[in-house]
Formats: sequence, structure tokens, C-alpha cells
Amino acid sequence: MRVGVVGTGEMGLAMAGHIRDKGFAVSCHDVSVERMELAAERGIGTAANLRILAGQADVFILAVATDEQVFATARELADRAGEGAVIVIAATVNPDTVRNLGPQLAGRGKHLVDAPVVYGSSGAREGTLLSLCGGEEADIEYVRPVLACYSGRGVMRVGPLGAGQVAKSCNNLLHWVHCVANFEALLIAKRYGIDAQRMREILLECPGTNGTLRRWDTTRFTWQEKDMDLTLDLAQRAGLMLPLAGQVDQIIKSLNAADVKALLYEKETTYLGRRVGAMTAEEGGLS
Repeated sequence: MRVGVVGTGEMGLAMAGHIRDKGFAVSCHDVSVERMELAAERGIGTAANLRILAGQADVFILAVATDEQVFATARELADRAGEGAVIVIAATVNPDTVRNLGPQLAGRGKHLVDAPVVYGSSGAREGTLLSLCGGEEADIEYVRPVLACYSGRGVMRVGPLGAGQVAKSCNNLLHWVHCVANFEALLIAKRYGIDAQRMREILLECPGTNGTLRRWDTTRFTWQEKDMDLTLDLAQRAGLMLPLAGQVDQIIKSLNAADVKALLYEKETTYLGRRVGAMTAEEGGLS
């Protein structure tokens, strides 16, 4: 089985490397010359354009950034790749993008698998991602050996096309909810003079812990706006009232990795525009 990877950013390049390391023939394409050169330096084959890549693979992993890029790339590959080729969407996009692409690709004799990943850049580097898949069981089973190369936590079928993207949005909502909750919990500790990083370590052993807290000091706050916009769009179209998600949407867009670093390791941090540090004993602090 030959594999083509479109998009060699931090995620795609790492995924391509794991696929190569597991013995598959893999080539990649990216619009960035710099990223293509980096792939070549790592021993990964490169294709100057999608037309060339289409002739070099049977399975294509799309690790691009936007719905528009997914749609355009999938359609071009469907027009040029061999009969029976499978296109895998590893990017995070709207479920409707996936559902609309499915029949179009089927009409061209190609198959589509919806397989966004969770556990972020660290999971990509370590090969410990989790693929959340939507699509026909036979198609998912066909590409499972490829997805397993970078999905050390598993390749799970959620349901039909689009289900993988819905599952990814559910995960993202919990992640950003936890980020806000973690920040506010540790902010209480910091205000009372308890070292926030030490409090984090303690909370990891408590029943209120969460997976985000365990990895929180490496959270980069890169995609929170896109993630929450997509989640709230899904809720609105489904007629759901999600007041907590609405609040998190507003708060999370004001946070960044520097705020978390300051919370955990510095004397003061910023939350909702206010500088916060430990209270003195006179103010009610613990020391």
C-alpha cells in the first residue's frame, strides 16, 4: 500500500514520518517549499504537485488547515488518483464538508474516510494519536494499518461520514472547558499563596482531575477559536442550548499559553484583563 500525505505542517510531517518508519512507501506534498525540503531531509518522498502525488499513492492523508483546502484537495485527488483510492481527512473540519464530499468522491470511484486525530502535536511526534473515524467499516478497516502507524492510542470507528468530526468537536469542547476550569481552580490556589504547579500535581491525584490538566503545561492554545466556533455552530444547527459552552467560548479566546505559564511558574498571571498574584496575610492570604 502506497501512502500520500498532503500538508506537512507539524502534524502532517510527524504522521508521514511514522508511516515511513512502519515500512510503508510514503510521499508528501505541501505548498511550502520549506516544509517540503524538511520532509526530504527526513527521508520522506516529495511530490511537486497533487497531480504527481496522485500517481504515487493509493491512500491519501489530508492534514491541511481549512475546509476549503480539504474540499479542493480531495476533489483534485479524486479526479487524478487511481480507481479505488481512499482519501482520509485527518484535519478538523465541519461534518457537512465530509458528508458533501462523500457522494462526490464515490461518483469518481474513490472512497472517503473521516479520521480527525486527538492528542495534538505531542501525540503526533510520539505516534500516540487517537483517530476518530467516520465512514464505511470496510473503508476504515482498509486504511487502519496506515492510521495505526501514528495512532498509538487506537483507530476507533464512531459512525458514518461526519461522525469523526462530531466526535472531535465533543473532545475539543471538553478540552477547552477543562482549560478554563483548570485555570480558575489554580487561580484560587495561587491567590491564597499555594504554588500553582504544586497544586496541579496534587490535583492530578484527586478525583476532580482531567486529561487536559495532566498535559496542560504543554497546551499551546492554537485552535481554540476555530474549535469553539465549530462546536457552537453544530449546537445552533441542532437547536441545542449550551450556555456553558457559550461562556467558555468567550473566556477561552482571552487565554493563551503565556498566561498558563505565568500561572504555573511566575508570581503573577493575567485573567480576564486583571493581574492576579498571592494575597498578603493582611488581605487574607495563608502566609
